[in-house]
Amino acid sequence: MRSQTPEPSVVPAIQSAPPASEQPIGIFDSGIGGLTVVKEVMNQLPHERIIYLGDTARVPYGTKSDRTIKSFTLQSCLFLLEHNVKMIIIACNTASAVALDFLSNMFKIPVIGVIVPGSEAAVRKSLRKKIGVIGTHTTVNSQTYKKTIHTLDAQCEVFSQPCSLFVPLAEEGWLRHDVTQRIAAEYLNVFSDKDIDTLVMGCTHYPILSGAIQEAMNTIMRRPVTLIDSGVETAKRTRQILDEKKLLNTSGQKPYHRFYVTDLPKNFMRVGEMFLGSKIDSVETVNVEVMGF
Repeated sequence: MRSQTPEPSVVPAIQSAPPASEQPIGIFDSGIGGLTVVKEVMNQLPHERIIYLGDTARVPYGTKSDRTIKSFTLQSCLFLLEHNVKMIIIACNTASAVALDFLSNMFKIPVIGVIVPGSEAAVRKSLRKKIGVIGTHTTVNSQTYKKTIHTLDAQCEVFSQPCSLFVPLAEEGWLRHDVTQRIAAEYLNVFSDKDIDTLVMGCTHYPILSGAIQEAMNTIMRRPVTLIDSGVETAKRTRQILDEKKLLNTSGQKPYHRFYVTDLPKNFMRVGEMFLGSKIDSVETVNVEVMGF
């Protein structure tokens, strides 16, 4: 009886991990507004892959304690790290104000927020050294923009105004509605005697309403006012950091992007496509609460 020769075992090919430059950029927001930052990163860095997380189950962050905001932000960043991101953008003004310093030294990869890039652009572009800042009550009350701008240029005067109704107006898509125009005029009239020449849109929802904001400011000030979109400035800073660290994706491959939320994926897709200006093919719901403390 002939013995059977055992078949050679097949050793699976070992797939090497893609180079660091081809890893995605992680972008996190407490909800939908961070998609305005995603849009600018896509425009300025068209070869980069993006992993986006919107913590829609726990929005808004502005009503939470600092410790809770730090915990939520850490959980979201740990989720992004699970996807091997090469850099994290905290595309949320509240989380940037409260948690960025806490997190920036915790990880080996670069972690940036939206406040410093926006503040730097405001200081650079304000000839009169008189700058307005609009945002949610939490962002305005934190005075983070004011402190950051004064660190950059102590001679700058900063005037702030909360504009909380801009968020629901943006999510309703009422971009040039009469109600939006009237509310913008009411909010922004506070700057009429402040002689500002530059206005920071200190909430990632606000660029959606930039047309109404620009029109109201030009009318109130009776001259053009420069609007600062933190998303545009953050995308520029992202390119600079990736270039310095030799992490720009030069593979030439068409990038794919993935979108995650912690609740209400259908609403995210509906509103998100308006913010992003393009179609979102799919959204996955995830639980990030197991990721942190």
